[in-house]
Amino acid sequence: MRPVPTVTIQSTGRRFAAGPGETVLEAAQRAGIALPYSCRAGVCGSCKATLIEGQCLYPRNPPVALSGASPSQHAILLCQAVPAGDLVIEAREVTSVEDITRRQLDVVVSRKWMLAPDVIGVELQPVEGQARLQWLPGQYLDVLLDGDRRRPFSIANHPNPDGSIELHVRQVAGGGFTSWVADALKVGDVMHIDGPLGTFVPREDSERPMVFMAGGTGFAPVKAIVEHFIALGTRRPMRVYWGARHAADLYLQELAEGWRHQAHDLSFHPVISDPEQAAESGLRAGLVHEAVLEDQPELDGYDVYMSGPPAMIDAGRRLFVDAGLPEDRLYYDSFDYAPDVLAQILAGRAGIRRREKSE
Repeated sequence: MRPVPTVTIQSTGRRFAAGPGETVLEAAQRAGIALPYSCRAGVCGSCKATLIEGQCLYPRNPPVALSGASPSQHAILLCQAVPAGDLVIEAREVTSVEDITRRQLDVVVSRKWMLAPDVIGVELQPVEGQARLQWLPGQYLDVLLDGDRRRPFSIANHPNPDGSIELHVRQVAGGGFTSWVADALKVGDVMHIDGPLGTFVPREDSERPMVFMAGGTGFAPVKAIVEHFIALGTRRPMRVYWGARHAADLYLQELAEGWRHQAHDLSFHPVISDPEQAAESGLRAGLVHEAVLEDQPELDGYDVYMSGPPAMIDAGRRLFVDAGLPEDRLYYDSFDYAPDVLAQILAGRAGIRRREKSE
């Protein structure tokens, strides 16, 4: 019988065993150790760690987020790396989430409203007799569907005494679940969820100023974290950037503008990528990560939180580190589609192009 591989975290000496075919992240979670992660597909890079000793295999998905990295960096992706033997790694631990129990529960839709032409707000409450979900601001949940399918959504509010959960759901062409939410979901319907998930949570052990950058509905977890710090009465400066293609996509701009009246030192910067749309709305034009760097060309004294589409996350991850931000002070959550949804979206877009050509 082959010996069970063990994984040791160099900085703390914590050690855990990895079962056959188990990734480092899965083994750590089973052992009650919280290591950073987001997409769980090897794409976003939020679970990147340093391999000090040992070897890993990637039998599931290729480690896309490591492309372009120097081999000398010995980087691994915890969500995909399967130990080929004993490992010693250097990884950030997120101890604040270790005491929060992940669980499945039924929730009922208590409210549904339009946030933007293609974004639906959904409020959920625990069904009668079930304890409310415990979570930290910035975490997400999975909506559980038939056929072992899951749909991840960030929780857009920090925990409330009534246990209410706010989601921001963008309807996408070819996305069957989001179309169902838009067209058929009604108040009183019951959903089955699993959570909380993710390690995109507030780091309160710092006095540094903070930059928050959101793209599209990536605003949801940023909103939760910012409102958490406001509720704490933090004195740390906060710079909040929200990028979108159209002004209508900044669906809670008025709310974000109002934060500056509630916080000690907070500024809000909406950014529109479409030049014509920016001119019409009178808002700042450009890409949101470029706006951050225009205002803070040196980021070595900041903590940075970012959430949004993979392209934005990838650009921010590279350019912010180049601007002096230590990588261990960059926290992010990458929004991506489940594989089956992506296939549906691409098929839907192809159908739209065919119809346009025939008209």
